[in-house]
Amino acid sequence: MLTFATLFAVFCFAFGLLFNLWRIARGPSNADRILALDTMVINVIALLVLYGIYESTAVYYEASMLVAMVGFVSTVAYCRFVLRGDIIE
Repeated sequence: MLTFATLFAVFCFAFGLLFNLWRIARGPSNADRILALDTMVINVIALLVLYGIYESTAVYYEASMLVAMVGFVSTVAYCRFVLRGDIIE
């Protein structure tokens, strides 16, 4: 039962990831693209955690923490670039 639930969750998050990619490619504004990028990072984190549950290993949890940190920094950098035109003052 856990295997079926994990695979269903992976399918749902992968489907959401595809919608995020579509929103990044065709977003009507930069704010939509930033929001889609942040949501895409959350979906990737969820996929890594689900894969860690499926494989019963803790390595993917640490990888998800790294993706979370890089995702936060990339979202902040992209927001600063959109608002100010540069990342580092």
